[in-house]
Amino acid sequence: MRLEFFQLTSLGDREVNQDTMAHIVNNDYALFIVADGLGGHQAGEKASQFFCQGMLNCAKTYSKKIAQNPGEVLLAWINAAVSEMRVLFAGDPLADQAYTTCAILYLDEERAMAAHCGDSRIYRMTPQEILWRTRDHSIPQDLLNIGLITEEELAQHPEQNQLTRSINVNQLQRIDIKLSPAINSNETFVLCSDGFWEYVKGDEFLQLSDLESNRSNLSKLVRSSISRANGKSDNVTVLSVRCRKG
Repeated sequence: MRLEFFQLTSLGDREVNQDTMAHIVNNDYALFIVADGLGGHQAGEKASQFFCQGMLNCAKTYSKKIAQNPGEVLLAWINAAVSEMRVLFAGDPLADQAYTTCAILYLDEERAMAAHCGDSRIYRMTPQEILWRTRDHSIPQDLLNIGLITEEELAQHPEQNQLTRSINVNQLQRIDIKLSPAINSNETFVLCSDGFWEYVKGDEFLQLSDLESNRSNLSKLVRSSISRANGKSDNVTVLSVRCRKG
């Protein structure tokens, strides 16, 4: 694989950034994570940071086992990261009210795996189309699934921030994992927090899959997302990963 990636995070109109990004790229595999913390600002900030740190801390152990049973191993990796979160909180009472979403992308020569919990998203795209996106764990997504609202109405739904799943050190996690073929040449994956996708239209996402797009394109869409929120922007985080030919 010849991967190139660009990432950007912004406070938006908030005082604290509760989003966290992390990645590992080496000769054997690549791992990308976006997490969006929830709760009081210190609680949410710590939850997203500690989850990402937990994933990195456990990478050496679990990355070696992926080929055995990819989906089960990735789920075990995530559960181990939650255990690491517990250690990092070190008895801090904030842990009880500290939640985070996650969007995780694992790539190697044989497979691409997406894992998510909450409303941070992963998109898989070619320059021509969005092939798929993860389905949010939220009340509006449930309404979309049964046809009561449209995709366009989802982002601005009054209950958009009402999640049906999130990660916390004191509860069992329900994680959706999608196992798919390895990334193809000129395909792009995008991971992002809801602060980004709420105000970015589907055709604008395709700008990130343009083979000439770079960090400046990412920055332009982040600025547009913040501007469209009219002073009420959430933290905005986006990460794009592309496989180049050659």
